[in-house]
Amino acid sequence: MNQDVAKELLELRDKLLAQGKAIKENILRELYDRFREKFSPQVLSGMDGEALLLAMHGGQENDSLTYWLEFKNDEEFPSPSFGTIGGGSALKFGIYRRKEDGTWMTGSPKKQIPLELNAAIDLVRKQRDELLTISQIIANLPDIPSDQDWFKAQAEMLESAPTVADKSWTHKYFHMMFPDKVDVFHAPSYQRWHLIRILETPPQEEGRYACAGRYIAMRSELSIPMQHLGAAIYKRNGSPYYYWRVGTTEGGGGKDYWPLMSEGNYISVGWPELADLSELVGKPEAVDTLKEMLATNYPKADPRTIGKDAKQIRYFLTDIQEGDLVFACNGMAILGIGRVTGGYRYEPNLGFPHLRNVEWLDLDPWKMFERDCLRTTVCKMKKPVNLVEAERRITEHKASPSVPKLTGIPERINAILERKSQVILYGPPGTGKTHWAFVAARELASLKNIGKPFSQCDEQEAERIENQKGQGWVQACTFHPSYGYEDFLEGYRPAPKESDLNFELKPGIFKNLCRLADENPGHSYYLIIDEINRGDIPRIFGELLTVLEKDKRGRSILLPLSGEAFSVPKNVFVIGTMNTADRSIALLDTALRRRFGFIELMPDYSVLGSGAIRGLPLGPWLKALNRKILEHAGRDARNLQIGHSYLLSGKRPVADFSELARILREDIIPLLEEYCYEDYSALEAILGKDIVDLPARQIREDLFTSAGHDNLLQALLAMDPSLTSSLEAQGAVAEEDEDEEEMTEDE
Repeated sequence: MNQDVAKELLELRDKLLAQGKAIKENILRELYDRFREKFSPQVLSGMDGEALLLAMHGGQENDSLTYWLEFKNDEEFPSPSFGTIGGGSALKFGIYRRKEDGTWMTGSPKKQIPLELNAAIDLVRKQRDELLTISQIIANLPDIPSDQDWFKAQAEMLESAPTVADKSWTHKYFHMMFPDKVDVFHAPSYQRWHLIRILETPPQEEGRYACAGRYIAMRSELSIPMQHLGAAIYKRNGSPYYYWRVGTTEGGGGKDYWPLMSEGNYISVGWPELADLSELVGKPEAVDTLKEMLATNYPKADPRTIGKDAKQIRYFLTDIQEGDLVFACNGMAILGIGRVTGGYRYEPNLGFPHLRNVEWLDLDPWKMFERDCLRTTVCKMKKPVNLVEAERRITEHKASPSVPKLTGIPERINAILERKSQVILYGPPGTGKTHWAFVAARELASLKNIGKPFSQCDEQEAERIENQKGQGWVQACTFHPSYGYEDFLEGYRPAPKESDLNFELKPGIFKNLCRLADENPGHSYYLIIDEINRGDIPRIFGELLTVLEKDKRGRSILLPLSGEAFSVPKNVFVIGTMNTADRSIALLDTALRRRFGFIELMPDYSVLGSGAIRGLPLGPWLKALNRKILEHAGRDARNLQIGHSYLLSGKRPVADFSELARILREDIIPLLEEYCYEDYSALEAILGKDIVDLPARQIREDLFTSAGHDNLLQALLAMDPSLTSSLEAQGAVAEEDEDEEEMTEDE
């Protein structure tokens, strides 16, 4: 096997073991033994009648063979660790017991057949006998069977045990019986895909056991259990995806659109006479509708071509999923390999107007090793030799993508902006809404307009992104009760002229931004609206709501004050923030809500890391405080939690106890007092009696003086006794002990 992949798999296996996410070898042996003690061929051969039926397919205690294989997941037997067989109906086991009346059923989902008890017993006897036959075939294989050994054994299984040989549940059963000979991927498509991902060409032979020899050879080469190999492979590869060919040229050797696709980070197809197809995405009737549209818009096309084209367009709209790989192709030439990052969108000004966003992974052209999907525009590629080469290029020869990949919250923001063009970040105070709005806007403007991360921009480029004179790609405003339409779109403003006071019609921030975007269609512009729900949204947006929606972009409306035609360009994106703790704010306008996507930001205790002050672990303490708020602050408590940014100084957790005391007294406690509406019983329940003097209905101010800090620390720790035993607290105490020792030595 590829040595780089082998090394990576071993490192992943060791990491999983260190994290407790892989099963130790001694426990693995115990689990295999436990399964065999209940369901081995020897045990099953000693059963008959109704006892055999229930042991294999359904006792009342969820203790049957099929339950253990599909559902059981506890310390006694964590079934998913040995590969999953979920999905489909219970008839995949050949027989099941109907819950409503206990009748045994067989057949197919569309034609189920009830069985008398004796018939059900006869069926399960046959299954048991076939399991015994297959068990003997596998037992007779060499310790490290070759592909040919497995091909022969598979043919023998299918001939002598046709009822159960080609089933996922029996494949998992035989892994439990022969863990060194049978892999943990129980579907043939998964087996083959994982081989391709680790740069191994699957055998030409098809079948559920055809790939077993390859996994056995890998297990032997790496000297690890088969279950560990499967866990490492899954950790590396993730869930399967498909590979798609998408042609880049017009039919008959016409114009090649690849340069635009590679530069714009998308893949696209033609049929320009068809308008926006968004309403057909995911619709079962899409092919029939597309046939009608093609027949109308391309009247010279014959019915066979129309049928073929309709299916290919449906593939592009719906079947291609985010995460799939696409091959931009011109004949046998593969021009680029990319990963699909977004859903369908329509750009009417392009020759190939139907688009999917792509992150390009390899931009070095190469030629297919075998012909696959030629003379098609959209087609699922299947030749393993081509797919392995593509994965090899991605793994070993990655081209630097023209736009680096976003991660975390900026990635989520970008995904919604690509889909809806506007997003609102909402959550309790201090959860980083405004911070992430600016981080995402700067990063996206930098990546899309300059082609590099914001952190790599020089001073001049940073000024171009966030120009303070209203000319930058990122601009911001804050809504408040007196903010109006005239501030946002246009309105009359005082304009002194000599001795007179005149009023002039002036554009607002959004109209200015749209003008810039319209003049520079190759650049993306971002408007951040902080505290968006503090303004009178219907009054501020006015008729703008009509054309703000993504599919209405470019459509003009008439502005009532200036009489000008106004439209929102496609390259304008809006990021709003909303504090859910402000109870004075009504729910968002329904029309506005429909036009925005939403991302909830809650307290993120991991941001505080291992930060601790004098043995007080900040993350666990804040988590304990928010638990108290959830218990005692009423029905809106979830939106009233304290965000992590209250305990940050810059980008780091506060490190000085005096600063923490000030934050508590000046920021957090006033907020909690507002939440509790002078209900000092609730306030005491949240902060504790050592901080709240309930009879006097006041905060114990002496705690916040330097002389009271020791008592304040004890009061904070008293909120949750387990705080002193946390890893963060123990680490902080250890550091303080070391500091004291150093001071003693210095003395």
